[in-house]
Parts: sequence; structure tokens; C-alpha cells
Amino acid sequence: MKSLFKLTVFSTVGILLFSLNVFADTDHGDVGMALNNEGLKPVRADSHAPIGVMGEHMHKRGEWMLSYRFMHMDMDGNRIGDDEVSPETIIANTANRFFGLAGQPANLRIVPTEMSMQMHMFGAMYAPSDWLTMMVMIMYAEKSMDHITFNGPGTSRIGTFTTKAKGVGDTKIAGLFKLLETGPHHIHLNAGISIPTGSTDKRDDILAPNGATLNVRLPYPMQLGSGTIDVLPGLTYSGTASRFNWGAQYNGTFRTGRDNGYSLGDKQEITAWLSYLWRPWMSLSTRLAYSHEAQIDGIDPGIIGPVQTADPDNQGGDIVNLMFGANVAGQTGLLRGHRLAFEAGIPLHRDLNGPQLETDLIVTAGWQYAF
Repeated sequence: MKSLFKLTVFSTVGILLFSLNVFADTDHGDVGMALNNEGLKPVRADSHAPIGVMGEHMHKRGEWMLSYRFMHMDMDGNRIGDDEVSPETIIANTANRFFGLAGQPANLRIVPTEMSMQMHMFGAMYAPSDWLTMMVMIMYAEKSMDHITFNGPGTSRIGTFTTKAKGVGDTKIAGLFKLLETGPHHIHLNAGISIPTGSTDKRDDILAPNGATLNVRLPYPMQLGSGTIDVLPGLTYSGTASRFNWGAQYNGTFRTGRDNGYSLGDKQEITAWLSYLWRPWMSLSTRLAYSHEAQIDGIDPGIIGPVQTADPDNQGGDIVNLMFGANVAGQTGLLRGHRLAFEAGIPLHRDLNGPQLETDLIVTAGWQYAF
């Protein structure tokens, strides 16, 4: 899995570097003024935000845009609050909320050590008017989580195992409503819903503390959807001056109802970015992203086990990520309207409702085509 991820990252970076020559406009004059060899103004690479920001731009009446994003998230090691903890610390100090049920020990005996997630996101945007842009996004996810199983009251490891889940995720539908466009400043409202098309009953085999192999419903982080219709409000601002582009966005995810006795925690995200237009066909960016996610409300009676991921209280927290990216925009011929983009980031701060796996790396790469 790691080798495949590294190959994907290196291939994406290579494509971007190769594209610098293929996509480049021969005229490096004043940004937004000089015409290319087809008599058209350059397509500013920074007219879209970094690829990790979604629903951040609108289109003119009658325009379409198709997109594909690949996102990889790597989680390695555990935290309680903002402190790193070892598997042995977790099993020695964390009570099992299911103690008292048949076969359930007093403390946790299974600890996740690493998780990876790959997500493929297919999107489409259409503007029926200059003040409204509609968008839809369909997702396919692959998840993998490694575990250690301990036996008895001590710290004796009896083995490891990996659980996997893959399939279609939830589907997002949204509208972008223009609120202000004056000079270099633009503000629009994001309003959408998430439809629960992702599974919440994925199962796999685990190694139990007694040495048995059991087939169980996977814990909450390994499921593919929320199981609920989620309301997605947001607000986006962007501005441009000469070779600089900047912006900020707020996004909320608010759950409605319950599925299997629970609902995932509400989530709120704020991000801000700054990009520099090195050439009309290429921009470089940096971005700060903050997210707050609440604990799960309720509990799924089918998710039981001496593992932290089965406890609804061990979900959510506060995370701050620092991201760096690049956008490349085609300028001439058949390449005009096509974009390639890449963004990667690392956490600056993690305060988790733990014990919980910590995110170490996020990479997003994508293609966009407007016509």
C-alpha cells in the first residue's frame, strides 16, 4: 500500500513538472494583459484555489467543469489530547466501555497502530446563471487499518491483523450563490447536503484477545459513510491583486437523524490560502486549515469490542494543518481549460478525543476541465 502511494505521489509530481513546459504560454508579459499566440488572454492558474479546497469558485452562465481528485491520508501512532501514547500505555490505562458484556475485558486489548485512506472524488459543476453554480461530487474510498492484539492483563502481544473496507462514499450536492463581486473581491454562499450513499455496515475479520478470529462489524472510522443526511453550509471569500490571490472559506457539516443508533459528530472547518502567480500558467500556494469535529452522538449496538475505535467518545478533536501546493493551467489549443494541481500538508497541531490515531500526512492531486 505504501509503495503504491509513493508511486502515485512521484508520478503526480512528475506529471506536474513535465506539464510546466507543455502548458506554458510563450508570452510572459503582464499578467492578465498579454495575449497568447491564439489571441486569447492567459488562463490564470490561480483563478482556482488550492486543489484541497472545494466549492471555492463559481462559473459564468452556461459553463461546465468536470474534475477528478485523488486524496491520500496517512495516520501513524496514537494520541490522547495532544500527547503521543504507545500501545502499551493505552491498554494499561484505558478502560473498555463494554466491560461486563460477554467476553469483554476490563481494559482495551486491541490497539490500532496505522491507517491509510485513499479517496477518489469525481465532480461536476454547471452554472445556469452568473449568480448560481451547481455542483455534485461522488466519492469512492479505500481504507486500511493495522492493529496489535494483546492477551491477558499484561502487555503480551499475541499478533497483528489488518482490516480493510472499500466502496462508494457519500454523495454531495451543493449550490454556490454569489453574494458580492466588486473589483478584485468575491464572496459566495455554499449551501449543500450530503446524501448517505456510503455503507455503514462493513465487516472484516479481527484477531480477538483470546486468539480467535472473528468476523465483526468494523468500527466507526472504517465505515464509508455517515448514514445520515448532512447539511453543508459554507461561506467563501477570495481576492486578487497583481500576481497574488488569497481567500478564506468556512464549511460546516451538521448531521440530521441517526443511523444504527448513532450520528457522527458535527464538523466545522476554516481554511485560508495565499498563492503567487509565478507565470499565468503556474501558481504556488500555501494554506492553513483548522477543523473541529465533535464526538459521536449515540452508539451502534453492533459495534462492540475492546478497541478504542469502537468507543464513540474516542472520535473527533481539533487539528491544524499546513499545506503547500501548485496549480498548472493549460493555455493554448486542446490544453486550454485543463488544469493539474497538487497539494500536500502536515499537521501543526493535534488535540484529539483519544486515544485516537493521529494524521501525519495529507496529499491531494487533481485534474479539472472547464468548458
